[in-house]
Amino acid sequence: MSGNGWRWERQLHGIIPPLISPLDDAGTPDAGAMAALVEHVIGGGCSGLFVLGGCGEGAWLTSAQRGAVVRTAARAAAGRAPVLAGVMLPATGPAIEAARQAADEGADALVVGSPYYFGVEPATQERHVEAVLAATPLPALLYNIPQCTHHVLAADTVGRLAREPRVLGIKDSAGDFEAFQRLLAIKRERPHFRVLQGHEALAAASLLQGGDGMVPGMANLAPALFVSLQAAADRGAAAECARLQQQITAIARIYQQGPWLSALKAACAMLGLGNGRPAPPLAPAAQAARERIAALLDEAGLGAAAGAVASR
Repeated sequence: MSGNGWRWERQLHGIIPPLISPLDDAGTPDAGAMAALVEHVIGGGCSGLFVLGGCGEGAWLTSAQRGAVVRTAARAAAGRAPVLAGVMLPATGPAIEAARQAADEGADALVVGSPYYFGVEPATQERHVEAVLAATPLPALLYNIPQCTHHVLAADTVGRLAREPRVLGIKDSAGDFEAFQRLLAIKRERPHFRVLQGHEALAAASLLQGGDGMVPGMANLAPALFVSLQAAADRGAAAECARLQQQITAIARIYQQGPWLSALKAACAMLGLGNGRPAPPLAPAAQAARERIAALLDEAGLGAAAGAVASR
């Protein structure tokens, strides 16, 4: 249990969207758009909020922007769901600064992964996580995303870090299902350790194999779809999971419409969630990409939802 009283074994079961960071035309985090996004995902049944991850552009925002994102998300959540703040920065010093800032701005937990830019060994990764934990009283979720950090958090390393009671679990976005199953073995040794899947293509398989939940970018758009998948998996309804996985795979084609982050933010904008503007140097999705994204939203049955969300 964190200092804010959250029962993490409950809150880290289910769908925890990695929220986009809505920015206004001046690049300032948009508090109104963040509030609408938080209402959208909590209303869809999500059990937590992850800000400043990849979808939240945490590594590309300034310190002032990061602080504002955590603050606006925490205010919008108003205690209804825990806010997990990413500190996915390349070295320990910047990550510690970000961790202290996140704690000051109201985060309930941190999300920390491997250092990057320079090569690192498992012992270096462990020192990094331990130093971030020592900087604040907040618990932390580990994050394995080697396509961005260029270093895997291997199961052996995760297992050693899992001995620390404030390490809540791990979000695994590597897309390696065999490696994901090795993380599930850690959970069997330590039942309170949470193993969350971040790769949409592996959603149903991961939940049916014993994963605790999902941290899917597409839950910015369709939170209730992922919540339905979680519920079906909890019932062991494999056929229903397969049907819902097909829907998830279809909507995830949005990622393929140009730079994936620009595409995701464009899709969110079509639902009234922000203006679609990514952090520089990325540019907003081009017109042709936006047309394809709109068609995919319509196919997923989300076109009608756009007006309802925008009117909030």
